[in-house]
Parts: sequence; C-alpha cells; structure tokens
Amino acid sequence: MNENPRDDGRELSRQEISGAVSELGWRQLLGTVRTCVPVGSLAQAADIAGHVAAAAGPAADECLEADLRPGRLILTLQSLAAGRVTVREIELARTISAVVSELGLATDAEVGGTPRSAQILEIAIDALDIAAIRPFWQAVLGYDDEPGASGPQDALADPFGQGPSIWFQQMDAPRPQRNRIHIDVTVPHDEAQRRIQATLAAGGTLTYDDEAPAFWVLADAEGNEACVCTWQGRDS
Repeated sequence: MNENPRDDGRELSRQEISGAVSELGWRQLLGTVRTCVPVGSLAQAADIAGHVAAAAGPAADECLEADLRPGRLILTLQSLAAGRVTVREIELARTISAVVSELGLATDAEVGGTPRSAQILEIAIDALDIAAIRPFWQAVLGYDDEPGASGPQDALADPFGQGPSIWFQQMDAPRPQRNRIHIDVTVPHDEAQRRIQATLAAGGTLTYDDEAPAFWVLADAEGNEACVCTWQGRDS
C-alpha cells in the first residue's frame, strides 16, 4: 500500500516510512531510505546523479547522498539535521523516482537480486565502559558523531559515508571466550528471510530469534556472530 504521511511535525513511524516508499523501489534501512538505479557505466551513473541532484534542489546538500559505481547509482535519503527520515525525504523519494523513470530507468532496492539487495552495515562492540572506549574508536577510525547523536555512548559514523557505523552495546559483566565485536547487516524487510536461509545453507547456525523480525543472531562454524536486522518490530 502506498501511503503519503502528512507533515504535521511528529516523528514518523517506521511502518509509515516503509509504506510510503516501498512501492517506489526504495527501502527503509535504519534511519534512512535507500534505493539503487542500475546503470550501464560510471558516466551514466554520474549523469543520472546530476539529474537527481538538480531535481532535489537545495535540499540535496541537506539530505541526499549518492554513491556512483559502474553498474549502479546508490541513493540514500536522510535528514542530516534530524538524523532520521522526515516527510521531506519521502517527498524527495517520490520526486527522484519520477525523474529516474523519465530517463528510462527505475529505482530498485534489488531485493532478491544479484549480487545483493540494498543494505547497511554496522559494527557492534560490546563494552563494560562505553564512554572510556568510544574516543579510541573515534580516533583510530577518523570517525565522527552520527547525525543528531553526540553523547558519550552514542554511535560513530564515517563522515564520508564509506565505512560501516560503529555502535556500542552495554555489557553487564566480562565475557571471556566469546567474541565481543559483531556485524549487523540491516536489509530490507522483504529480503531478510532469503538472506537468513542463504546464511544457514552456507554453514551458519541460528542462535537467537526471540526478537525477530527486528533481528536474528546467526553464528559461523566457530561461533562468530552476525545479526540480520530489519526495521520491523521496532515501533512502539
């Protein structure tokens, strides 16, 4: 169902955001909406990006990111000021999809496709004293605060948007003999089961699913963990 949330000043629910953009070929991933535009060359990706930026106008610098590759243009929308998706980004997703369609192409989250769907990676670090270790990771990676989050326990982000964000998970007690860093793979809600089944077929084990569909914890043959995550099950 294609919904059109009103700009009444409130924070949109994840369900509202997903419902508004999914039929346009975008998917909600964490605090963003993202899509891909399959292209034939890097030059075409640059050309399409130029049209998209022009259509977005002044808002482009405030909420639009474009990653150009020879085979696809990856577009991400998020209000940098709010650190989330607002009605403006949803309206821009509609505008961008229309512009791309006029150019004979399509916005596509590539769910179930090859090589993979749109996704976002995060690295989670378990810590007893998050405030003590956060500055180390910020310095060694050259990272910055995530938009709208600058507290001593908040996540860190690559200021150029190239590397995965780092977030910190509070530990209650030391846990020797268990990895304390794991990867979160946030995928479209309609991609999660395919990704989980592929991981199990590759030798993985499902170790925790009590909070699915928000996330599933999977482990490799030596117990190293990764989480497959979606937006679902997170709205109050």
